[in-house]
Amino acid sequence: MGRPTCPRCQRPLAACICRFATPTATTCEVLVLQHPLEEHHAKNSARLLHLSLPGSRLVVGEAWDDAALQALMPDDKTTVLLYPPTDYEGHAAPAALDPTHLRDLHALRLVVLDATWRKSRKMLHLSPALQRLPRLALDAVPESRYAIRKAHAPGQLSTLEATCAALAQLEGNAARWQPLLAAFDGFVAQQQAYVQNEPMALMDTAQTAPN
Repeated sequence: MGRPTCPRCQRPLAACICRFATPTATTCEVLVLQHPLEEHHAKNSARLLHLSLPGSRLVVGEAWDDAALQALMPDDKTTVLLYPPTDYEGHAAPAALDPTHLRDLHALRLVVLDATWRKSRKMLHLSPALQRLPRLALDAVPESRYAIRKAHAPGQLSTLEATCAALAQLEGNAARWQPLLAAFDGFVAQQQAYVQNEPMALMDTAQTAPN
């Protein structure tokens, strides 16, 4: 018989993270595309992010064709992908980001890839529809608070951290995201208590810098 699971955060009751959920309204829509290997990963921050952003969506999958992505984005909102500049060799070049489209956050959708850096590149490789989305890069990358994972390059943040940084940048209000980031510190501390005798390992990242 499996361990009892929290129906909300989908984690074992002994490791429930619902107490860290910090409801924080965001003007723009947030769509998290989660790699299947991250769905049940204990150190994954995307579930906490989803629980904390009312109206956000968390969808699991590795490859997204035009029809699948269109089904997730049926309206005419401006959609941008949170992803750093990278070499486009072998990929479709992303559409140019028109800064004027970032002024009306009600009409904006932010897409976030929840995966390791390597897996996020594979998601892009398999999904021309994602490749073509205009990209939003962070103007300034904060220091990561994600002590339960080992970054392989400077500027790699957890999915939650990167999304909070992007929303703060779009809204021009970093202070509003501090309560969620403080709750994230509690989530990290809880995970550290579980794995303090295990090797540090890279888990989920919403990339802000390439490997």
